[in-house]
Amino acid sequence: MENTTSLLVTPEENSLSVRHRKRTRPRIGVFGVGYFKYWGQFEGLLDQLLRKQEVFIEKINAGSDVEIIDFGLVDDATKAYELVPKLKAANLDLIFCDMLTYATSSTFGIIIKSIDTPIVLVALQPDKALDYGNASTYLQLYNDDICALPEFAGVAVRMGKKIPEMIIGTLHDDPAAEAEIQEYCRIATVLHDLKTARIGHIGHPIESMLDMHSDSTMLTAHFSPHIVQCEAHEIVTKFRTATDEEIEPVKERILDFFDTPDPVSDPISEKLKEADLQIAAQVTVALEKFVREKNLDALAYYYDGEDGSDTRIVMSNLIVGNSLLTGAGFPMCGESDLKTCIAMLIMERLGIGGSFAEFHPVDFKEDFVLVGHDGPHNIAIAEGRPVLRSLKKYHGKPGFGAGVEFQIKEGPITMLSISSTFDGKFKFVIAEGESIKGPIPPTGNTNTRGFFKPDVRTFLKRWMKEGPTHHFALGIGHHAATIQKIANYLNIESVVIN
Repeated sequence: MENTTSLLVTPEENSLSVRHRKRTRPRIGVFGVGYFKYWGQFEGLLDQLLRKQEVFIEKINAGSDVEIIDFGLVDDATKAYELVPKLKAANLDLIFCDMLTYATSSTFGIIIKSIDTPIVLVALQPDKALDYGNASTYLQLYNDDICALPEFAGVAVRMGKKIPEMIIGTLHDDPAAEAEIQEYCRIATVLHDLKTARIGHIGHPIESMLDMHSDSTMLTAHFSPHIVQCEAHEIVTKFRTATDEEIEPVKERILDFFDTPDPVSDPISEKLKEADLQIAAQVTVALEKFVREKNLDALAYYYDGEDGSDTRIVMSNLIVGNSLLTGAGFPMCGESDLKTCIAMLIMERLGIGGSFAEFHPVDFKEDFVLVGHDGPHNIAIAEGRPVLRSLKKYHGKPGFGAGVEFQIKEGPITMLSISSTFDGKFKFVIAEGESIKGPIPPTGNTNTRGFFKPDVRTFLKRWMKEGPTHHFALGIGHHAATIQKIANYLNIESVVIN
């Protein structure tokens, strides 16, 4: 399993950000297609087309940290067959097929038939339009990038495969095409990290939450990560052995990052107490050691423990450490919800956050619903300075201690719920909305004012009718189309709530 992580999650100077884990680099293959008969007919055309492919590869490198393998040009069926084993051996996460000019589908048919790696057809012509008064067959072929797209789409269907996604535009000065290129590079990152991730699991979902139970083997079958079954004592032991020299710097880190205001209206909340800060820091020390030792990329947990025991103290006080880790690129979610942990990982690797969330009370006056949760959150996408409060009790769960409270950044948001169906398959339920700044309950729990079209009542009914779990991952920006592409590549059913 690949894991190149750093657990240095201290805040940057004068910033609310946290230092992120070292990101992994997906492997992307590129091959161009053309028609061999043109080369003897039009001198110089082949060299110009190969230069087009170089420019395309430069565009990928300019916007993304990815590893690119250039497989050159395929211009007849023999080269297509020769390319297949090379593509398979390269262990790629995504492939760009660069449509350099017209190409017969013999350059593509055996490739789409033999390769399960997602393929994107890229048709970026060099000129925005032909100079019709001075046009020539040479210039037409130089700009014939879309010509074979219908043929390639049709042969994909004949080979029993899905029609590939496509990028259509110009090679130069085309921000929309460049944004699509970077979108697919982010998708490649998600696909890469899903198949290499180690997701820790401690305990079990709260016994009565039937929607959250999942089969670890099926998660591996559909998403590819390894579920690492862990024990609570592995963190508790490290908690007991944490030293003051380790704990004090973490306390400073927490106080530098979080605001600690006076309590407002909720009688179970208090100003952060020194004892709760001490426990939160000690648990954070133990948690970071645990994540490093187990080589984890994410964690889902819920564990009780005997009243007053170290186990209960530790397992009910993972909130602060897990929030720091989530903001640093290690998704952590409570209530042992592995499906939502994977949804959070998908969003995190897309670079859009991914916070553990559910629906809270509706505001029928202003037509929004509060979206949030207790427990750990992705503090990297907080609006303003996140807050720590001491809570006398964690509602519905054992224990007490520090709670994280903030609102998601104002602007567009996306939600992803991964649910299970009756026949044992998974389903993505996706929606987009807006986070609009305003008062939230001062309860030591994160909440965001979520506005959804056409109105909150209609949206909630449409969401519920798709059979989601009650949890979902909440990210910033509108990315439903991107997440749906990921679902398609994983062969998982998806629906976007319009």
